[in-house]
Amino acid sequence: MIPRYSRPEMTAIWSPETRFRIWFEIEAHACDALAEIGVIPAEAAKTIWEKAGSATFDIGRIDEIERETKHDVIAFLTHVSEIVGPQARFLHQGMTSSDVLDTCFSVQLARASDILLAGLDALLATLKKRAHEHRDTVTIGRSHGIHAEPTTFGVKLAQAYAEFARCRDRLVNARAEIATCAISGAVGTFANVDPRVEAHVADKLGLSIEPVSTQVIPRDRHAMYFATLGVIASSIERLATEIRHLQRTEVLEAEEYFSPGQKGSSAMPHKRNPVLTENLTGLARMVRAYAMPAMENVALWHERDISHSSVERMIGPDATITLDFALARLTGVIEKLVVYPQNMEANLNRYRGLVHSQRVLLALTQAGVSREDAYRLVQRNAMRVWEDGKDFLTELLADKEVRAALSEEEIRDKFDLGYHTKHVGTIFARVFGT
Repeated sequence: MIPRYSRPEMTAIWSPETRFRIWFEIEAHACDALAEIGVIPAEAAKTIWEKAGSATFDIGRIDEIERETKHDVIAFLTHVSEIVGPQARFLHQGMTSSDVLDTCFSVQLARASDILLAGLDALLATLKKRAHEHRDTVTIGRSHGIHAEPTTFGVKLAQAYAEFARCRDRLVNARAEIATCAISGAVGTFANVDPRVEAHVADKLGLSIEPVSTQVIPRDRHAMYFATLGVIASSIERLATEIRHLQRTEVLEAEEYFSPGQKGSSAMPHKRNPVLTENLTGLARMVRAYAMPAMENVALWHERDISHSSVERMIGPDATITLDFALARLTGVIEKLVVYPQNMEANLNRYRGLVHSQRVLLALTQAGVSREDAYRLVQRNAMRVWEDGKDFLTELLADKEVRAALSEEEIRDKFDLGYHTKHVGTIFARVFGT
């Protein structure tokens, strides 16, 4: 991932230094277990930790060896042997490359998940704060982009909170599913490595044991993981798209914070564009795009092949780094979001009472008018507002058929905004608790 959309803590997980350190820990923990069950000398396991446990691996040297061997794990083991000396011959006993690579990938994805979960927690806290701030800020709800009925801006943010809370639950489950260890040797039969070695390494690295690894960890786990990241990205885009619409000049109910000295356009000095949420829309597309190759990685040949390898070397870093950046950016957008309640009120009243049409419809049916006739009467008056700029309440009061069923007081009562917000407290209690 390019530096523009990367944050250091997440990027560090995918660095060569981190990868080789995890590889070493897998190998060294395996040696500890092998020594405990008497397969290798205890002194050998001790020496491996002492000489390489705090060593800085020479990435250039590993790359140099790999150019000859054409094998990354062998190149790493050769370099470790240069550091450790003769006792290094006990490294990788009964193991295969996938034991190292797949277990390392699990560790990296688990660590990445922890950062993403922290990002979701920060976003949830910000959404909760702003939702309570605007709990009673009345605004127009829209369907198909058209005025529907009143809601509150706090309810909009509460919906986003509930959605990202579900995202968090999914990621917790996806992390648990991806965090497995496989130290089972060629074709996963444990023929040359005792299952107790796998159990020891899993415990030391905070992983669970893969029940059947077939030499590789089954990629359905990875497919679910990256699909989960894609769903989180989609939720990011949903909220970003809402903000982009609200910032349109004709709407301007909320907008991204525009900092002093910021420029919106190289040509038009007046512009204040929703660049952050537009950026989030693009980043979400990229994270979703990584889900499909992860699904295609599930179908490997027989016990294993490496068609998945090149894919994962790309999507592992890119998907997690991109989503981490997007979560942090969205949190910043919500934290600093500028809200315009006066514009919300103006927009709500722009079509002179039309938003109360359903209440009038229901009142007519409750007064004995058939639903078909009630709909005809309300729509007839509503169209005059749309087409001729009339006032909805005035038209209803002047309509003899409507007045035959409803008194003036009954009609006016149906224009009370408080009717639409009376259950906001219930919604907030469901989302945030008491």
